[in-house]
Amino acid sequence: MADAMGGMPRPNTEHVVSFSGGLGSFMAAKRVIDKHGVDATTLLFTDTLTEDEDLYRFLNDTENFFGIKITQIKDGRDIWQVFNDVKFMGNSRIDPCSKHLKRELAKRWMRKNVNPANSVLHFGIGWDEINRMTAIEKNWHPYQVSAPLTEPPLLTKADMINELGEIGIKPPRLYEMGFAHNNCGGFCVKTGQAQFALLLKQMPERYAYHENKQEQLFDLKALGILPICAVLVCQCQ
Repeated sequence: MADAMGGMPRPNTEHVVSFSGGLGSFMAAKRVIDKHGVDATTLLFTDTLTEDEDLYRFLNDTENFFGIKITQIKDGRDIWQVFNDVKFMGNSRIDPCSKHLKRELAKRWMRKNVNPANSVLHFGIGWDEINRMTAIEKNWHPYQVSAPLTEPPLLTKADMINELGEIGIKPPRLYEMGFAHNNCGGFCVKTGQAQFALLLKQMPERYAYHENKQEQLFDLKALGILPICAVLVCQCQ
């Protein structure tokens, strides 16, 4: 039956997948769409404006595969603009970048567009990260949350890459370079020295860009404007 506007009625329950552009969120989206259908599913991507360019290729491939338009939202700032605005540089313990450019942005969109009474929010949390669900459930109340990849069949990262190959989608290039995640172009303030060393090896120009941005924040600290934790050298200043 068509609705009053002439279109098809929406399903009773709306399923929103927090789509980061990584392997886990893709596989979570696939499970949700396979179970509930495209019409009942929204893929929500929050853009930090610090992403690797190949992530956007992966988004496009995802849209073509599922036959769905990804909902892309952005704050308008990148991570360094956030650090300047909040007068604090993110580190492995405190992440104002994720807070402002992802979590709070997504919450504003959800409050405006999705009724918690008839919706489920899905995350690409794997079986090896199930401990994160307690905080996710608390942070997203009153929305019902789900982690499809914590249910059988349980997948490793290699399984996900193989499955992408079978359906004809090239994995995001950061995985091929050895990065654990496809976020912030390989520069994530929460990851630590090993990933920064990898970034320096794989993308020295990108490393130099972030190093320069960090030095600019050091200048603000020298003026007494900004407390900082230096992530590239992993030493609080």
